[in-house]
Amino acid sequence: MSSAAAIDPITFEVVRNKLAAITEEQAITLKSVSGSPVVTEATDFNNGLYLPDGSIVTMGPQVIFHTGTMSTVIRSIIENFSENPGIREGDMFILNDPYRGAIHQPDVSIVAPVFHGGRQVAWAGSCAHQLDVGGMSFGSWAIGATEIQQEAMLLPGIRLVEGGVLREDLWQMIMGMTRLPHVLGLDLKAMIAANNVAANRLCALMDKYGAETVSVIMVEEIDSSERQMRQTLLELPDGVYRARDYIEHDGHENRLYEVAVTATKKGDSLTLDMTGTSPQAPGFINCTYSGMRGAALTGLLPILAPTIRWNEGVIRAVEFVAPEGILCNASWPAPISSGTISAAWIVQNVVVAALSRMVACSSGHEADGQAVTKGHMMVLTLAGQDRDGGPFGTFLLDSTAGGGGAFPDHDGLDGSGDYCVPRPAIANVEANEANGPFLYLYRSFVPDSGGPGRTRGGAGTSLAIAPYETDGLHAMMLGHGVEVPNSIGLFGGQPGSCGSNFLRRDAGDAAGIAGLAASMEDLVQAGAEKLGAKPGHMMLSARDVLGYSFQGGGGYGDPLSRDVEAVLADIRDGHVSPEAARLQYGVVLAADGGVDTPATEAHRDEIRSERLGRKPAAKPGKTGLKIGGGRFRCGCGKDLGAVRDNWKTYATTRAVPAENYGPHLRTHPDLELREHLCGDCGTMLEIEVVRHDEEALHTIALGV
Repeated sequence: MSSAAAIDPITFEVVRNKLAAITEEQAITLKSVSGSPVVTEATDFNNGLYLPDGSIVTMGPQVIFHTGTMSTVIRSIIENFSENPGIREGDMFILNDPYRGAIHQPDVSIVAPVFHGGRQVAWAGSCAHQLDVGGMSFGSWAIGATEIQQEAMLLPGIRLVEGGVLREDLWQMIMGMTRLPHVLGLDLKAMIAANNVAANRLCALMDKYGAETVSVIMVEEIDSSERQMRQTLLELPDGVYRARDYIEHDGHENRLYEVAVTATKKGDSLTLDMTGTSPQAPGFINCTYSGMRGAALTGLLPILAPTIRWNEGVIRAVEFVAPEGILCNASWPAPISSGTISAAWIVQNVVVAALSRMVACSSGHEADGQAVTKGHMMVLTLAGQDRDGGPFGTFLLDSTAGGGGAFPDHDGLDGSGDYCVPRPAIANVEANEANGPFLYLYRSFVPDSGGPGRTRGGAGTSLAIAPYETDGLHAMMLGHGVEVPNSIGLFGGQPGSCGSNFLRRDAGDAAGIAGLAASMEDLVQAGAEKLGAKPGHMMLSARDVLGYSFQGGGGYGDPLSRDVEAVLADIRDGHVSPEAARLQYGVVLAADGGVDTPATEAHRDEIRSERLGRKPAAKPGKTGLKIGGGRFRCGCGKDLGAVRDNWKTYATTRAVPAENYGPHLRTHPDLELREHLCGDCGTMLEIEVVRHDEEALHTIALGV
C-alpha cells in the first residue's frame, strides 16, 4: 500500500473532504426517507464511515453519542459474527443491545461492510432513535424495569440484509415487536438507504482515485487527528482535574446517585477515570461501558478538539477507565433503557466540567472551556388514537431547547440545543401539531433560568400541551434534574435552573384551555400540580394540560462582576427579572429604568459583606481564581495555596439554601449548595452541589 507522503496534497484534500461529504449525504438520505419527527425534525441520529476494524473515519454533526458508540457496535459484530454467519458483501447488521454497543435500546444501529474489488475496505453506519422498539412501555422507556429483558427487543447484531436482499423473516419478527411498525419500518429502510448511498459513493471515489489511495487517506485522517490531539494535550498543564454530578430517582425510589470523573493529564495522554461513581442502580438509569465511552467522547470533543477532525485519532490519546458494576458501566442484566438521558448524560456533564477546568489553567486554550449546558433531559412520549382514529405515538424533543453553558468571554446561548448535538434542531410548533392530536398553549423562554455569572448561562425554555381532537392521550414523562442543579457553573458562576414538570387537571374545554396560560408562571398560578423527576405514566383527557421546563446553562465567574449594561440588556430582553438583577447581580435600577450606578456599587458591597458575615478586607479584583508562580490566588491577591493543594481549604465556605438563587433552583434532600469564597474580598470562587456529608471536591491539582 502506498504511503500518505506519496499522495499529492491536492488529491489528499479533495478525498478527505469528499469523505466528509459522503457522510453529509448519508444524513440527507436518512432524513429524506424517514417519516419520524425524531429524525426529520429533531435530528436524533448520526451517520459515519469506519475502517474495516471499526475505527471512526468520519462522523456527522448530529448526536455525537451515536457515532461514538457505532464503532463499538461494529467491533461487537466483528467479534461475534465474523465466522457465523460471516460478514459478506451486500450484508447489513442491526443492533440495539446496550451490552454490545448501543447506548440504550431505542437507539438502533444498522451497519454495512463496504467492499471494493472483492475486498472489504470500510464500514458505513447509521443510528437513529426509534419511537418504539417494544417492551413494557410505549417508547421503550421502561420505568419500573428491574432487568433488561423487560425493556425492549434486544437485537445483538443480526444480519438483516443478506447479499443485498432484506431478510423477510427477520423483518417481520422485528415489526411484530413494535407498536409502530409503519414508523420503525420506514426508519430502518432509511438507514439501509443511507448506508447504500455511502457505500456507492465510497466505491465511486475509489474507482476514481484508487482503493489504496483512498484507504491510505482514511488512515492518515485518523493519524493526523491523533497527532493534533496529542499536541493539544502537550500544550495543557499536567495535573488532575475532577468533577461530579448527581441523578435523582432510579425509576423505583427517589434515591440519589453520583457520577464522578478524575481527568489525569500527563504529557500527550489523558485518562478519564469514573472510579467513585455510585454502584449500578436497580432501575433503568444505568448505562454500559459503551454508553460511558460515547458520552465521555461527546464531552471531550468540543473542548479539546474544536478545530481537529473528529474521528478515532482523538480517542487514541485518551484512556477510559470505569470499574464494572457502577452506574456508568453496569453489569448484565441491569436495566438500561433510560441510560442515554441519565447516566450517560451525567458522564457528559462531568467530563465537560473537568476538562473546562483543565483548559482554564492553560494559556491559549482557556476560551474553549464552558460551564455545563442544560445538564438534564426530560422525556415526554404521547400515545393513543390520532384524529382519524388510527394509532398515534410520538416522542417530543422540544426538551432539547435548554440553555447553553457560559464561556469565559461570552454568554451561553439561549435555547441552545443539547451539548451532544453540534448542529441542533427543534421541531416547529406547527409541525408537531400537524403530526399529532394535541395543541401547544405556549413555548417560550423562562426568565431567570440562565445561571448568573460574569458571563450568563443561556435561558431555558418551557412549554405546555393539551390533547385536541381526540378523547385523550397516554403520556409518559421521565428524566432527572428536577431536584438536582445539573447545569453547574464554573469559577463562581451559579447553576442554571432546575427542570420542572407540572399538570393541570380539568382545565376546561378547548376554548377555555386556549386562553389559560401564556407562560409557565401563568400555568402554575392557575393551579397546576408540580410533578417530580419521573412522573411516569398518566392519562390525559381532552380537558387536561401538561407542561414542563428545561434547565438553563451554568454561569461563569462571580455574578457581581458582570457588566451592568449586560444585566440591563438581559432585563430588557426578558431573560432576567429586575428582582433577580438586584439579588443575584447586585444591580439596582433607577426610576427611569436605567442603572443606578452608586446604588449598584453599594449593593454589591453589601452582598459581599453578607457572604462573609463581615465587611471585606480587600476590594475584588477583575477575575476570581487564577494561577501564578505555582500558587492559586484570588483576583484581589489573596493566596489560596500551592497549585497541588485543594485551594478550597484556604477559602471561606458556607452552605446556602437553594432559594437563595431564586425560585427555579431546588435540591434533593441529600444535597446542599456550598459556596467557596475569597475570605478577603468576598468574591465567589466556586459553587458546589454536594451531599451534606461529603468533603469539598479537590477539583484542580497541577503538576501531580
